[in-house]
Amino acid sequence: MAAVRADQPATASTSIDTSTAHHPLRGRHVVFLSWRDTRNPEGGGAELYLERIAEGLVARGCAVTVFSAAHDAAPADEVRDGIRYVRRGTKTTVYLKGVRALRRGDLDGPDGQGPDLVVDVQNGLPFFSRLATKVPVVVLVHHVHREQWPVVYPGLVGRVGWFVERRLAPWFYRRNQYVAVSAATRDELREHGVEGERVAVVHNGTDPVVPLVAGASPTPVLATVGRLVPHKQVEHAVDVAVALREEHPDLRLHVVGGGWWDEELRAHAERVGAGDTVVFEGHVDEARKHEVYEQAWLHLMPSLKEGWGLVIGEAGMHGTPTVAYASAGGVRESIDDGVSGVLVDDHEGLLAQTRRLLADHAERARLAAGARAMSHAYSWDSAQEAFSRVLLAALDGERIAGAPVAAPTPVAPAVVEQPDWSRAG
Repeated sequence: MAAVRADQPATASTSIDTSTAHHPLRGRHVVFLSWRDTRNPEGGGAELYLERIAEGLVARGCAVTVFSAAHDAAPADEVRDGIRYVRRGTKTTVYLKGVRALRRGDLDGPDGQGPDLVVDVQNGLPFFSRLATKVPVVVLVHHVHREQWPVVYPGLVGRVGWFVERRLAPWFYRRNQYVAVSAATRDELREHGVEGERVAVVHNGTDPVVPLVAGASPTPVLATVGRLVPHKQVEHAVDVAVALREEHPDLRLHVVGGGWWDEELRAHAERVGAGDTVVFEGHVDEARKHEVYEQAWLHLMPSLKEGWGLVIGEAGMHGTPTVAYASAGGVRESIDDGVSGVLVDDHEGLLAQTRRLLADHAERARLAAGARAMSHAYSWDSAQEAFSRVLLAALDGERIAGAPVAAPTPVAPAVVEQPDWSRAG
């Protein structure tokens, strides 16, 4: 099969009509299989990426179905922004139920239209959707979970999970197109058996900033934003805040987000005597989240692993630079080290750089300008068009490697009718 090398200039054979009214994907039905969706209380950046990409496909005239696990925060069946959501099973049974729904035709679109393409979102484990369909399958991977398996699932379960991700999945999808959200993830996939020129890189975009009264807090504020799960290592941010409290008595660390590790984090904060230095915000709405970004002097991201780090761009929109671990993977691309934020090697480096930047207002202001510029460098329009190119190639039996060439966004895109899901099962 021919590989379309997207890191080369577009040619007549690879150029497409990017007008939404006449887009080549118009009329196609794309099914996403994902263990979570954005309304899931444990949803995060990976789910937001999926939703933004799905919105871009709808704008191009596609019918889009997202299958994910059921939860109490949303109905089992829902149509929102033109996207049909089907929620069944739990975080463990969602894989079996997804494949069964695909095989039985439960995910067919309006007027019984079956999927033209399936996007199998591999968050550690894939859905093995090729067992249930003969249409092209594209595998979407945010990051490889090598470090996370023993943390979240110590013992046999973690070892089996890592075997599936490292050995079985690459073999099973050995002829399929992959999409990674960063070059770091692409490189890791290649290390673990995803061979050949078939891993496209489609970065995250950044949502427009929520308008707020401008200005950071007059007293030092740190922020960490994301799901409260072990691999995010929010304990490291708590420890940094407590260590710097003597130098900055009015320092506050705002922890934004929720998750099943919440009680453990609160217990850790109590053990280290954090007191009112650490503020657990819990789940908040978008307005409050952006208020914290705006008020913060620095955003700390001590995560063990990230495919990209969507919150880095969100913070950057407010001129809040991020300090993160270089070993986390995708953050090496979402942060321009020393320009839009700082990458460190370990906990000592996290503490040292946070101490330095809290004290150096001029350096922090320089990084703030870089963070704003970096956040504007990645748009969802570009990501949506790049992902569309990958799907078009897959439908044509071709493979894309590298970063797809993003066409300019039309100045006045045509209005596209959304598919009628009223008769869908």
